[in-house]
Amino acid sequence: MTSPVTAIPPAASALAREHFATEFTFETDCWDVHSALEKGADFVLLDVRSPALFAKGHIPGAINLPHGKIVRSKMAEWPEETIFITYCAGPHCNGAARGALRLAQLDRPVKIMAGGITGWLDEGFDLVTVDAAL
Repeated sequence: MTSPVTAIPPAASALAREHFATEFTFETDCWDVHSALEKGADFVLLDVRSPALFAKGHIPGAINLPHGKIVRSKMAEWPEETIFITYCAGPHCNGAARGALRLAQLDRPVKIMAGGITGWLDEGFDLVTVDAAL
């Protein structure tokens, strides 16, 4: 008996290797971002949500730049080779991808942080608020 899971067989191993290896060029995860931030990140972490949501809680070290505000003039303060990591609320939100697309359209290197705030909290990591950061 075939289930809906196996009705379409898995990809050939060579194709699967290529696909999954390529995914890592587009995204990273909360654990790796947390670890890198503790050691001194070699990227800029962008919270692409609204300023109000950023103020309620964001990842320590993140910069708030809503995806709709990612424009060439704002990005000029960082060198062209700066790597950006975008995040939003979580898997139910496409803000990180919207921000990443805008950065890619500006020829900026970018990845998304899979899971966003939801994933960050699921890993047991803390958020900071604007009040706490002051």
